[in-house]
Amino acid sequence: MLYVIEGYDGEDVLALRGKARPAHLARLEALRDAGRLLLAGPCPAIDAEDPGPAGFSGSLVVAEFESLEAACEWADADPYVDAGVYERTQVRPFRRVLP
Repeated sequence: MLYVIEGYDGEDVLALRGKARPAHLARLEALRDAGRLLLAGPCPAIDAEDPGPAGFSGSLVVAEFESLEAACEWADADPYVDAGVYERTQVRPFRRVLP
């Protein structure tokens, strides 16, 4: 089943995000390579493709997992959690309709 994973950035974490980004991307690439990643990306903190020093308000991942528990475990192990980028995460089941 698909799950939406939302990570919500804390305040002033852009530098922490940059340091943890390679490990964060490696996990996403593993999901992609396994054919389980539907989409992933950051949410700019301002209405701009490149928010510059404003940074990001969080990130969104939509991916396939065996269960809600498995999705939660994956989200909890994210390098952004360990680095203190995300102040909280939320995981919800997702049913794709379009496209």
